[in-house]
Amino acid sequence: MQFSIQREALLKPLQQVVGVVERRQTLPVLANLLVKVADGKVSMTGTDLEVEMIATTAAEKLVDGEITIPARKFFDIVRALPDGAHIELKLNGDRVAMTAGRSRFTLATLPATEFPTIDEIELVERVSLPEEVLRDLMERTAFAMANQDVRYYLNGMLLDLQEHTLRCVATDGHRLALKETKLESSVSVRRQIIIPRKGVNELVGLFETGEGQVELEFGRNHLRVRRGDVVFTSKLIDGRFPDYEAVIPLGADKHATLDREVLRGALQRAAILSNEKYRGVKLELSPGKLRIVAHNPEQEEAVEEVEADTVVSDLAVGFNVGYLLDALAALRGDRARLNLRDAQSSCLVQEDDNDQARHVIMPLRL
Repeated sequence: MQFSIQREALLKPLQQVVGVVERRQTLPVLANLLVKVADGKVSMTGTDLEVEMIATTAAEKLVDGEITIPARKFFDIVRALPDGAHIELKLNGDRVAMTAGRSRFTLATLPATEFPTIDEIELVERVSLPEEVLRDLMERTAFAMANQDVRYYLNGMLLDLQEHTLRCVATDGHRLALKETKLESSVSVRRQIIIPRKGVNELVGLFETGEGQVELEFGRNHLRVRRGDVVFTSKLIDGRFPDYEAVIPLGADKHATLDREVLRGALQRAAILSNEKYRGVKLELSPGKLRIVAHNPEQEEAVEEVEADTVVSDLAVGFNVGYLLDALAALRGDRARLNLRDAQSSCLVQEDDNDQARHVIMPLRL
């Protein structure tokens, strides 16, 4: 195996793949990348047995073959080389020789036959959408995923595919984030899959704000995403996601529309004196204004008043201020709308002129 390539042409695909590789491994080969030369290109594969990333790039002086080499060391060497460096990599016996100008490196290897790869998935559905749209869907919902929850199905993101719509949904049991988009083509059967947390994070990091399309291939046990010269595959969480539509409050007939940044600023200031454990603030609505009150065990108090477009009177509800701030940060536009029903119901946070993004926050008893 042999190839020659410019540093910059190698660094970008290498950067995409190396993030999948965990620093602590159960198998030594999982600390390596599979480097393969075939069909006139160089491909690099990283995996942790849950997610797999394959990046392909053009190169010169190609000699077909495959081997695995230490992922972090290879990446650190390429990143540390000067801009414009010309890299030559060649397999000599059980070692890889790497040269760049006057620099020489010899890396240990493990056989490619030991490297676990995901074969073809059992495809059940395929959809295509703009890269920037999918990135926006995931970025604006990922924050609500649970982290190491015993309810393992919450430690990921639901992709809900139905008719002309794709929804991304995440919840940790205390708040829920949903964002949807229309698809150009329709699907005949509704499909729901749960991508694990790491898979979501790797995908968000992979996407760029470009004009390209991404292809989603829904399998029975895997999701595969194709984007240019990169193929990403993730195992799915085997579990039943909660009925998220039942969580979205119906009949929330009490509304308040506010300047989003003004509200964020008021909440951030009130949060300073909130209870460190529960992070609770009370929202008190009255005609034309919203009053935000926070207390803590030291008997300290913060009170903020914000102008609001509302006719609601005598309604007070407590919420975790961190969840409110996360929801507002995920919105776009200048105005935010709070939808409430009563003092015991959840709050539905939306953009004033768009219902494609919805954030539900459970109430706190203060």
